[in-house]
Amino acid sequence: MLSHSRILNISCAVLISLLTLSACKSKPPSTHVEKKPEQAASTTPEPTHKEVGEASWYGPGLQGKQTANGDTFDQKDLTAAHPSLPMGSKATVTNLENGKKVEVIINDRGPNVENRVIDLSGAAANKLDMKKDGTVQVKIVTKAKHKKRPVKRKAKPSPAK
Repeated sequence: MLSHSRILNISCAVLISLLTLSACKSKPPSTHVEKKPEQAASTTPEPTHKEVGEASWYGPGLQGKQTANGDTFDQKDLTAAHPSLPMGSKATVTNLENGKKVEVIINDRGPNVENRVIDLSGAAANKLDMKKDGTVQVKIVTKAKHKKRPVKRKAKPSPAK
């Protein structure tokens, strides 16, 4: 028959083994999907939003006012108001009548006129050569953002005390 201290030693060893094993983390199954060679070679992200419609420009009387994302509106910046694109996203707007393009940053909500798809700052309207007419048919395209991978850095040794 086993002595009381021997049973206690075995029990402790089993308990320590179980605790050690429970702390081990197993690797979850990989969900990595290998890209086809032509996809992997592409560096241009696919469009995430395409829209065609009437654009207008806005700003007279709004210079220096706060936009929907908290920026101060400046007619000289290449910005725009859109009803649903994420704040801070970049959109390429093409004037369908003359082919001119401009890249704007969405920093406001609008337009507040029915049947319009985007309101452009004065500077953006100038780039599209649409200020005189006031409105123009445009195509809006946004691209997915490239996610930057964090740079792995070696840990700096802590200073000796």
